[in-house]
Amino acid sequence: MLNRDPKSPVPAHDYDIVEGPVANDDVADRINDYLAELVSKANFLKELAFHKPTHQICLCTVRSLQMIEPIDKKYYVNVKHISRPIIERLITEQNFDKYIAADTLYNSKTFSKLSDRSTELYKKQWTEIYDMLKTELKFHT
Repeated sequence: MLNRDPKSPVPAHDYDIVEGPVANDDVADRINDYLAELVSKANFLKELAFHKPTHQICLCTVRSLQMIEPIDKKYYVNVKHISRPIIERLITEQNFDKYIAADTLYNSKTFSKLSDRSTELYKKQWTEIYDMLKTELKFHT
């Protein structure tokens, strides 16, 4: 709340990066409504309940922004093209909804390895990466 309050003289924290779930896509509007006293605290908290999984990464300081480096688009596109069918396969084979499927992939050790350019996994077929994920998570198909 302090970070969004224009009357707040200082940021609410000194973290460089804040990462985590977002309650829903209308959070900013509801915070502004609460700050303007258009909604009660009880209703505000109720409306912030988690409806569907979303994720945010907030770069809060100049120092964190200075750490950003350009990405190799070919590498990025390959990782993206590998990720999509894996998520679709998790939905069909494991009966995950799309949010759980995405979270499962993106939070896996397999995806960490895929995201590490030095492993060159991004050059492999998505089916091979999916097999690695199944082994990691001990899925049986």
